[in-house]
Amino acid sequence: MEIRPGNPFPLGATWDGAGTNFAIFSEHAAAVELCLYRTPRSRQHHASVRLPEVTAHVHHGYLPGVGPGQLYGFRVHGPYQPVWTGHRFNHHKLLIDPYARALAGRVRWTPRIFGYRVGDPDEDLAFDGRNDADCVPKAVVLDPEFDWEGDRRPNTPLRNSVIYEVHVKGFTARHPGVPPELRGTYAGLCSPPALAHLKQLGVTAVELLPVHAFVDDGFLLQRGLVNYWGYNTINYFTPEPRYAAARDPQEQVREFKRMVKALHAAGIEVILDVVYNHTAEGNHFGPTLSYRGIDNVSYYRLVPDQPRLYMDFTGTGNTLNVRHPQVLKLLTDSLRYWVEEMHVDGFRFDLAAALAREFHEVDRLSAFFDVIHQDPVISRVKLIAEPWDVGEGGYQVGNFPVLWTEWNGKYRDTVRRYWRGDAGLISELAYRLSGSSDLYESSGRRPTASINFVTCHDGFTLADLVSYDHKHNEANGEENRDGSDDNNSWNCGVEGPTDDPEVCTLRARQQRNFIATLLLSQGVPMICGGDEIGRTQQGNNNAYCQDNPISWFDWNLDDEKRTLLEWTQRLVRFRAEQPVLHRRRFFQGRPIRGSGIEDVGWFRPDGVEMTDEEWEAGFARSITMRLSGDAIAEQDEEGNPIVGDSLLLFLNAYHESLLFSVPVRHVGQRWEVVFDTARPELQPEAEIVSEGGPPLSVAGRSLLVLRLLDG
Repeated sequence: MEIRPGNPFPLGATWDGAGTNFAIFSEHAAAVELCLYRTPRSRQHHASVRLPEVTAHVHHGYLPGVGPGQLYGFRVHGPYQPVWTGHRFNHHKLLIDPYARALAGRVRWTPRIFGYRVGDPDEDLAFDGRNDADCVPKAVVLDPEFDWEGDRRPNTPLRNSVIYEVHVKGFTARHPGVPPELRGTYAGLCSPPALAHLKQLGVTAVELLPVHAFVDDGFLLQRGLVNYWGYNTINYFTPEPRYAAARDPQEQVREFKRMVKALHAAGIEVILDVVYNHTAEGNHFGPTLSYRGIDNVSYYRLVPDQPRLYMDFTGTGNTLNVRHPQVLKLLTDSLRYWVEEMHVDGFRFDLAAALAREFHEVDRLSAFFDVIHQDPVISRVKLIAEPWDVGEGGYQVGNFPVLWTEWNGKYRDTVRRYWRGDAGLISELAYRLSGSSDLYESSGRRPTASINFVTCHDGFTLADLVSYDHKHNEANGEENRDGSDDNNSWNCGVEGPTDDPEVCTLRARQQRNFIATLLLSQGVPMICGGDEIGRTQQGNNNAYCQDNPISWFDWNLDDEKRTLLEWTQRLVRFRAEQPVLHRRRFFQGRPIRGSGIEDVGWFRPDGVEMTDEEWEAGFARSITMRLSGDAIAEQDEEGNPIVGDSLLLFLNAYHESLLFSVPVRHVGQRWEVVFDTARPELQPEAEIVSEGGPPLSVAGRSLLVLRLLDG
C-alpha cells in the first residue's frame, strides 16, 4: 500500500476528497503502525502500514483512495517499562485514535485488552503479546459535510437562563409520544413531544450528561449493569453511539447535529457535561485502549518516583496530565470541535478542580484556565465548573476565575438544610437567595457565576429527597455501601412510599418549596430533569449504573405530578417576567438614587427590619425578603432602564404557621399573593393584602410570593 508523508496537522484522520491524512501524537513512541479494517469486530487488518514521518512528535502519513467509512486503529511501538520509566507501549494492542470523530463497535472485556497478562504473579509487569483488535472499537474516517440550514445559536444571556440537566436516554426511554425506534436517542430528544415538554417548561438550555464516547466498566458488566451516567470517557470527539437511532457511525454524528439544530430552532441551548479529568483506562491494572498505549507518560499524571502508579484526584484510577502541552491541546481541540463543528453552546466540566492541579494543590491560575481564557472560540461559550474533585484541597466553590460559572454546592446544602428545619441559617440563606456575593463578588464576577441547584443527577431526586432519610442503593450490587450518606433530606417522619394523606401533602409542599426557592433566587437555576414531574429512583441516590426504569422518566402522570409540573411551569414563566429575579449585579442593600428604597430588604415576620444582632442570633427559621423592582438601576441591551415589579417573599421553615406582616413603606399600598406553596391552586388576585393591614397567616414549612400592585 502506497503511503505518502502527509501532514502533521490536523491530528486524527482528515479526508480531503481524494484520500485521508492520518496524524497522531506520541512523544516517546519508536514507531506507529496504521491498521485498516473491514468490520468493527475484525481481528485481522486487511492492510497495515507504518506512518512514515515524524514532525514535532507527531507521526503522520497520507493514504490516497482511503475515504469516509474506513475503519482504522493504531498500534504503537515502544518500550514496556512501567516500573522504571512509566512507559506502557504494547504494539499487540489496537488503540483508538484520540482524535477519532466516530467509532464503530464496543469494548469487549476479555484479558486480551490489557497490556499485561491478567492473573500473572507479576501483575501489570508481565507483558501480554496477544492481539485484541476484535475487542476494541475502531475509529472511522468521517465526512464532516452537514447542512446546518442557517442554524443560529440562541445565545441566551446567563441572567435569563434556566438550565435543565437531563440524560439523553432517560428522558425519552419510556415516553409514549416518541416513536419506539427513537426513544432514548438524540433523535428522540429533539422529537416533537420532547421539544414540547421543554418549551412548555420554559427552560432555555439542556445540560446533557456525558455524550462523549464512553466505556462500561468491566465490574459493572459482571453484575449485569452498565455505566449509565457515562462518566467514563474513552474519546473526546465522538458522540456516544448507543444514544443514536442510526447504526451507521457517520449517520450517528449527523443525528447529533440534527438534534442540536432542532433544539436551537426551539430556542434551547445545548450544554455538554464533559469529563476531561480522567479516562476509562483506569489505574495501572486497567486496560490499554488508547492514551495509555500511545504515550502513557505524556497523557497521565504519574506518581513521582513511582511511575508505575497514577495520581488519582478523581476516584477513578487516573488523572489526565493537563500540564503537558499536547494534553492541553487535545482538550482545547475537542472543545473547539464541539463548538465549531457540532454547534454546542457550552460545557459543564466534571470535577473541574482536577484540571486546575498544576502539581498537588489546586491552582486557579493553572495553564488550563489560561488557555481557555485566551481562546477566541471557547472563551465565548458558557463555561460551568463542578468546582471540586476528590483530592486534598479539592473543594473550590467560589475560587474559579472570571468567565467561569460554578455549580454552587453551598447553595444546595443551605437550601436543603433550611427547608429541613435547621436553625441558624438565616444569614447564610440570605446570601444564597441574593446570588452568593460572599463567594463571587470579590473576584469581579456577578450573580450569574452561581449555578443554583437543589438536586442533580448525583444524589436523590427531589421527590426522593423529601421521601427518604437513607439511601437505598441495593440494586447497585454494593450492599448499599456506595453513594453519599449526607443528603440533608427530610421525609416527614415516614420513609419511602406511603398512602398517608398528611405525609403526602407535606412532601408535595416541600417539593414546591424547593422549586420555588430555586427559581426565585438570584443566579442561574438548574433543574434536575424529572423533578418537575416527581421522578423517583425509589431512594437510590447513586443510580450511575441503572439503565432501567429506576433512572428513566415515568411519563404516566397522576394529578399530584401534573400539579407539580404546572407549578414549575408557572414559576419559570414568572421568573422570566420579573427582571428583579435575574439582576445583572449584586444587591447593595442601600437606597438607589431617586427611589429612596433599598434594592433589597430583610425583615422579621412582624415586618420589622432585621438588626445586626438578629442576623447573628442564629435561631430564626423565618424571614421576609423584599425585592424592589423600581430600584434595579440597570439597563437593557438598548440602554433603556429596567423596571419591574416589587416582590415580597415570606419564608417560613417552622413546622407551625406564623403571622407575617407586610413591611410598611407606604401605608395602604396593596400586594397580591401570586404563589403559596401550601396552596398550589392559588391564582393571582385570589388574595390581596395591604401595608399596615392585618398580618397574613403563612402555613408551616411554606413560602409565599407577593407582588406590589400600587406604585
